[in-house]
Amino acid sequence: MNNEIRIETDRLLLRPLMISDAEDVFEWTGDAVVNRYMPYPLYTDSDDVRKWIASLKAEKFEFAFVLKSENKVIGSGSVHAVDDDGVYELGYNFNRKYWNNGYATETAKAMIKWAHDELGVHNFKACHANANTASGNVLKKCGFEFTEFGQYSRYDGSETFDASFYRLHIE
Repeated sequence: MNNEIRIETDRLLLRPLMISDAEDVFEWTGDAVVNRYMPYPLYTDSDDVRKWIASLKAEKFEFAFVLKSENKVIGSGSVHAVDDDGVYELGYNFNRKYWNNGYATETAKAMIKWAHDELGVHNFKACHANANTASGNVLKKCGFEFTEFGQYSRYDGSETFDASFYRLHIE
């Protein structure tokens, strides 16, 4: 990922994840409550996070969400191409100490605008576990429209979630 990318909102700075973010990131990637509907495994220590950050590919724009008032990474998310038709998938995750403050909607809208303005993306998709209604509310606030019910699984196949899938088209 281009280390020069910086997106600012009123309260947050979105920038590439860095190895030095590992301790902050572990606060939610190692939290079973946050991990409940995530596809990634529950991390057991910050070394897991360092390995994950080091493995990130440039074409997957994975952002750290830095709360400007605290200079703390409180979440991360990505926007990346998922097929040859120019559809990009949006995802996000937050430290639960910062839930219910509008940060997810703020960062999702910022990533969508950035991908549209800088990469020329017009079509987005996203999904959430049906039980995770808060994530669905974020998508709706960003203009996503429900398309279908389906399922997704953890990367290791250990659990499958009933899910709602959404699309967003921007001219």
